[in-house]
Amino acid sequence: MIAGLSKAITLYLAPLLSLTAILLSLFAFLAPVLLLNDRVSLLTVSPSSALTQLNATSVDGPSIFLGALGSCSRSENAGNINCTATSLSPSYDLSVLSSNALQLTLSAPPPSSPAFIAVALSFSIIFHITFTLISLRHKLGGKVAAMMERPAVQRFSAWIGFFGFFFGLTAFVILRMLFGKTVDDFNNTIVSLGAEGPQLVATNGNGFTMVWVAYAFYAVPVITSLAKLNVSQTKA
Repeated sequence: MIAGLSKAITLYLAPLLSLTAILLSLFAFLAPVLLLNDRVSLLTVSPSSALTQLNATSVDGPSIFLGALGSCSRSENAGNINCTATSLSPSYDLSVLSSNALQLTLSAPPPSSPAFIAVALSFSIIFHITFTLISLRHKLGGKVAAMMERPAVQRFSAWIGFFGFFFGLTAFVILRMLFGKTVDDFNNTIVSLGAEGPQLVATNGNGFTMVWVAYAFYAVPVITSLAKLNVSQTKA
């Protein structure tokens, strides 16, 4: 039973988790500029009186959605959403904010972070393809199966998966630290303005939640691939 369960995880569950991880990571990376404009972001500025009044009430006002590749914004809750051009060196459009002091607190991440994420996602896609082919090689043709049996191919798959995991998770952790500080600076600026401050609040976006789930899923096939590599190296 345990052997059958282990085989099922290796052959079917691990590739499925790998695919799910890639999709979640892509959504978090490409949003909000290319898709899910007001649904997914790494940092959100939304209307709220929580920082300026004791009893918070729902208010209307500008909203900004920041991501790794750019930003989207709207001037009011029912307004149209406008997004910047997609770039690894994004320039956020903060024109809906009336305060220059608040605009200064919302800075784009260094270009190295989105670039590392793009490289990591490329590695992850290559790993998913090679890992799936290796796992299902017994169902493929003779030539493809023989190629997937090669130790060099399996080593390549395992290590590119590991580097995709390491580079991607590291880059997103750095982004989380940068945006976390941005959230604190933005909210502290509003608090310092007192009751006359704009009725806005910054929060970390749900994109990071998607990323943590993605890399938890991604760890399963990577560990499986490295474990199989370790076993084969030990036998050799």
